[in-house]
Amino acid sequence: MAGCSVNPVTGEKQLSLIPESQELAMGAEQYKSTQQTQGGQFYMDPELTLYVRDVGQKLAQVSDRPDLPYEFVVLNSSVPNAWALPGGKIAVNRGLLTKFDDEAQLASVLGHEIVHAAARHSVQRMQQAQMISLGVGVLGMAITDNEWAGLVMGGAALGAQVALAQYSQGDELESDHYGILYMKKAGYDPAAAVELQELFLELSEGRDNNFVQGLFATHPPSAKRVRENRALVNKVGAGGYRGEDVYKRKLATLRKLQPAYDAHDKALELASEDKLKAAMEKINEAIRLAPGEAMFYALRGRIYKEQDNPEKAAADFDKAVSLYPEMFVYRLYSGLNALAMNDLEKARDNLVRANQTVPTSIAFLRLGDISVKQNRRNEAFAYYSKAAESGGDVAEEAKRKLAALTQ
Repeated sequence: MAGCSVNPVTGEKQLSLIPESQELAMGAEQYKSTQQTQGGQFYMDPELTLYVRDVGQKLAQVSDRPDLPYEFVVLNSSVPNAWALPGGKIAVNRGLLTKFDDEAQLASVLGHEIVHAAARHSVQRMQQAQMISLGVGVLGMAITDNEWAGLVMGGAALGAQVALAQYSQGDELESDHYGILYMKKAGYDPAAAVELQELFLELSEGRDNNFVQGLFATHPPSAKRVRENRALVNKVGAGGYRGEDVYKRKLATLRKLQPAYDAHDKALELASEDKLKAAMEKINEAIRLAPGEAMFYALRGRIYKEQDNPEKAAADFDKAVSLYPEMFVYRLYSGLNALAMNDLEKARDNLVRANQTVPTSIAFLRLGDISVKQNRRNEAFAYYSKAAESGGDVAEEAKRKLAALTQ
């Protein structure tokens, strides 16, 4: 039933199809899977996540919805981006944290995302797109065996669709405005927000590729935003906490690790260009610099697999899983590789566990293949039926195999 509600931040009336109880349930349900599809948690420096959480909570407590169950997480992605799901579930990529000079700039981005959650912007986008079912799956996130880019965001998870959708200029101006007010209330210098907007506008005009793929795709900068932000800061008054020294200390571990992530990103680029020898050299460099990073072993495993060396690939996928057991994509790679080696039990276990976190069409398809090999006809039918619901080559293969089962 459609109805009207009051925007909790602006006080203005707005169309509301989703009650607050469902808003909170959506955010809670989608938060983990959306994190995983965007790189997973940055576990190499747990203290950094605690720091971001502390800054976020300072702002959340002065927001117009301080009682939301806010959560903040740092994601293991070089793409500079941040996003908010309904109910105050917020994430910031390590690739964006390295662009800030001080805590006030971090507070600017977190305050902006808090407004998106508090003002129900993401909920509004859900209902506009008619994505209001809690059961929306992620079968469109097909991962093919040789997809260097990783996830194909087709019919992605509800949370991922919200996180990666572009905000309107009205939503952005609203989040800028109230985010600056939250900064002021929390004791931060709101001038940091204007500095970032000026920087982002300059980078967008220069078409900085990393930002175009990340923050600018979801939060488009504009000269109007800069003007309005500057006018508001002039009105409320600049000045306040900057936290440059603290931020420098808190980012020290990440900045020390940055050459390793740069090597990984270069290896991924080289692999996508089929320069596997050079890619291997780069990923080995990354592993030498940061031997505790699961992402690096996962990429090296993919390179080994592409070089027809499934045994070495298996060892690297196992290492990635051991370092980050909850990450669905590492189990997915391990399962697909084990299937290629005809290790059916290992393949089945990893693919099932991957699907428990983030279901994918390729996992359902290969679980169907395993079930056929193990003479589990009913299970094969169920798995192929699931895979057939997605789209593209995976769905077509699943439909052919379903037809063969019924003959």
